[in-house]
Amino acid sequence: MPVVVLEDIHKTYRLGSEVDVPALRGVSATLEAGEFLAVMGPSGSGKSTLMNLLGCLDRPSRGRYWLDGEDVAKLSRDRLAAVRNRKLGFVFQSFNLLSRTSALENIELPLMYSSEGLNLREIKRRATEALELVGLSDRADHHPSQLSGGQQQRVAIARSLVTEPMVLLADEPTGNLDTRTGIEIMEIFQKLNDRGITLIMVTHEPEIGQYAKRKMIMRDGRVVQDEPLDRRLVASEEKEKVPVPADDDEVLP
Repeated sequence: MPVVVLEDIHKTYRLGSEVDVPALRGVSATLEAGEFLAVMGPSGSGKSTLMNLLGCLDRPSRGRYWLDGEDVAKLSRDRLAAVRNRKLGFVFQSFNLLSRTSALENIELPLMYSSEGLNLREIKRRATEALELVGLSDRADHHPSQLSGGQQQRVAIARSLVTEPMVLLADEPTGNLDTRTGIEIMEIFQKLNDRGITLIMVTHEPEIGQYAKRKMIMRDGRVVQDEPLDRRLVASEEKEKVPVPADDDEVLP
């Protein structure tokens, strides 16, 4: 069974009392488990609107969206929130970490508010494993101000993984990072994808899109291209071609 099925998705926003602005105009797509899709296109193409719909943060005006076999387009607000928290993980351009809590505590937060009813020992175990997965186990007690931008994004990725989501959604995850650090984030994504996690990434950077397995290009609310990548970049190889920034992995006082 496909993980994601979009069928003729339309999204229209109402400006004022009379003006309708179409953001999506009949988007259809199917994603199998283990895919890595890059959604690309110019500003205003509809890619961010599509990401909001995929993340169950918004509803389509028309069309159907199946997530793990469940039609989520018509679910109630509470049911939609439950599906979002259980099946989806989110990584954003801005890291959205709490400044007064440690890396480990930031990662623990989604489990604190989950419906799983985990005890504190299990929460800490899962958060520690997620931190190890992104290579930052030695930064568990550091606060965001003591971490580089790349390290903060790794913590954000670990936080998105701690609930063991079915699909990881990344919205411009390298937008605030230098070239090498962006490639290192892509290396983490490729490793997660190799472990079977389905990834959907929005990016305006063509070179970042080359790290995915499949590329969808949008324009004016429509999908104009959707195909597998013939020449996929391997992040572990590409990062060796880029010099290490002088302050890489530096811990601030």
